[in-house]
Amino acid sequence: MIRFFIIILFLIQNSYSQKKMIIPPYLKKGDTVAIVCTARKFFPEDAKPAIELLESWGLKVKLGSTIGKDSCQLGGTDRERAADLQEQIDNPNIKAIWCARGGYGTVRIIDSIDFSSMKKHPKWIMGFSDVTVLHSHLNTLRIATLHSIMPFTVPRATEEVKETLRKALFGVPIFYDVPSVSYNRNGKAKGELVGGNISILYSLLGSKSSINTKDKVLFIEDLDEYLYHIDRMMYNLKRNGYFENVKGIIVGSMTDMHDNEIPFGQNEVQIINEITKEYNIPIAFDFPAGHQKDNRTLILGSQVEFEVNDKEVKLQFKN
Repeated sequence: MIRFFIIILFLIQNSYSQKKMIIPPYLKKGDTVAIVCTARKFFPEDAKPAIELLESWGLKVKLGSTIGKDSCQLGGTDRERAADLQEQIDNPNIKAIWCARGGYGTVRIIDSIDFSSMKKHPKWIMGFSDVTVLHSHLNTLRIATLHSIMPFTVPRATEEVKETLRKALFGVPIFYDVPSVSYNRNGKAKGELVGGNISILYSLLGSKSSINTKDKVLFIEDLDEYLYHIDRMMYNLKRNGYFENVKGIIVGSMTDMHDNEIPFGQNEVQIINEITKEYNIPIAFDFPAGHQKDNRTLILGSQVEFEVNDKEVKLQFKN
């Protein structure tokens, strides 16, 4: 009897990782993309570059009701932002949802959103930074998302970066081959790509939105943090088992890191390498994704092949 219950417990614990990932339908010309605020405010005049970009791809654009709302830092009250996101999720004419910008605020509405229609009729949700809340929550529901530029960052994005988003949305295969750096850790890995902003991943620990990293390739990046904060967050991820069975780690941009008057003694690369040194996994640093101009699109939830060697870092998306 005890053995039976152990088996049942094992199956329950592993059911999440075994459940098949839902890949939303790729877009086609004539489809409509909604732009919404889940966090900081964003105004219609600022959306013009993003609208022009989508229209150049043959897509239609709908501005959500939160575009133009001003609630201190936020693009509307929590109720308004939740209602706007819910409307776009439930609207069958909307084929993708593009979060206008990051900052802070998505976690305030995540528990108010009913994702049941997303399970039946999945659609791409796009963005980065604070949008990691949505990436992580949807990953627990086994729905793939796009870690990508946002309308706020379109004006400074390169043409190459914009093209990676177009390819991901329209189902064109993506493969990245970038120069290696001396502090990488060589190796090969296969698995599902998960992750996002470290601060957000750290803040979701213990909640139903926290991702499972078992047999996955973990992507992390961050902006404007003190080095000791990075150390604390990485240790907390480690203590929560994030690195125990991970297949590999991709470190994107670690932009504008700060130190105290009394130096911490390690930079962000040294911190990450030190905390993960006991794990025999490939790690790539300076990958072109995150809070930087070269912020290439990543399909979170996709199966990937990941290789790090002395010359290059290869990342290929398999679905």
